[in-house]
Amino acid sequence: MNGIILFAGALLFLWLGRSIFIPLLAAVFLWYLINAIASYYRKIMPYNAPHNQHERRVGIVFNWVSSGLALVTLGGLIYLFITQVRPMFAELMAALPEIQQKMMTFADFLSGRLGVSFDAGMMPNVTKIATNVGASAFGIATAIGMIFVYMLFMFVEQSTFNKKFAALFPNKSRSKKMRFILGSIDENMKKYLFMKTLISGVTGVLSFFWLQAIGLQFAGVWAFIVFVTSYIPTIGAIVACSLPILYSLVITDSLHQPLLVAVGLIGLQILFGNIIEPKLTGKTLNLSTLAILINLVFWGMLWGIAGMFFSVPLLVATFIITAQFDSTRWIAVLLSADGKIPAKSGE
Repeated sequence: MNGIILFAGALLFLWLGRSIFIPLLAAVFLWYLINAIASYYRKIMPYNAPHNQHERRVGIVFNWVSSGLALVTLGGLIYLFITQVRPMFAELMAALPEIQQKMMTFADFLSGRLGVSFDAGMMPNVTKIATNVGASAFGIATAIGMIFVYMLFMFVEQSTFNKKFAALFPNKSRSKKMRFILGSIDENMKKYLFMKTLISGVTGVLSFFWLQAIGLQFAGVWAFIVFVTSYIPTIGAIVACSLPILYSLVITDSLHQPLLVAVGLIGLQILFGNIIEPKLTGKTLNLSTLAILINLVFWGMLWGIAGMFFSVPLLVATFIITAQFDSTRWIAVLLSADGKIPAKSGE
């Protein structure tokens, strides 16, 4: 009974504190992403581990250069969005009333062909949906200042993490175990975020070139949606494919372009989401598909779209932590795809 009360209390705490936790998680996500990109820059740049004081100083400069390159990379992506994709979003918003009217015409066409009655209430109101999404985006935009403040202080205090950790866990055996847990989370999270961002970016770029080649309007918008929704398991791929397919069905008089849109986007999702990504992240994510879906629904109900976005990183952390304690290893086994879970510290 006490466990149920504690669980309900934790859920209430997470729900009431969502305005604090979501920006904090977004800051942690960006901080991890920049560190992940920086770590890969360090791998491809020729530099050996420091052995003396002079080399340690060079190593500090080397780390700052790699972090700077990571920031430039992320800044370039943001600049690309602001200059190229954002104007397309404005054009799409202006065209929504016309798109809604075409959707009604499309519904009338289906009614005549299929003999099924479609009324206005059965069709999605794209203007209302876009307004709700815009309101959510505005809420995120207002939190951007807080996100960057969080992230700035994370980078400022990053060099003191080891000292604080040593003060928190003076006991050697406990300190070793906690370092192992945090190190595992850090390593796996960086791998996941870097590979996920890389794969999502490549999928989005190829989607843009494909949609541009077949002449679909607002190709940049659909490609950006593909990129962002790729972070959301299963549902993200459905949304990424269905929106441009539905749009092409509404604005064209034939099935030629919608079929090309469907073939291209679904093919890319299968190639990158079902073949390439599992091969690249398989060692990082040994998670049950059912566990991922349940976790997605859980965080979606608790925090909405933001919860879905962060659901997999939170599940990865839960998987690693529960595997380190005898009382919770059974949870890690249930979360795993094949029953194999990370070894405990010292094993």
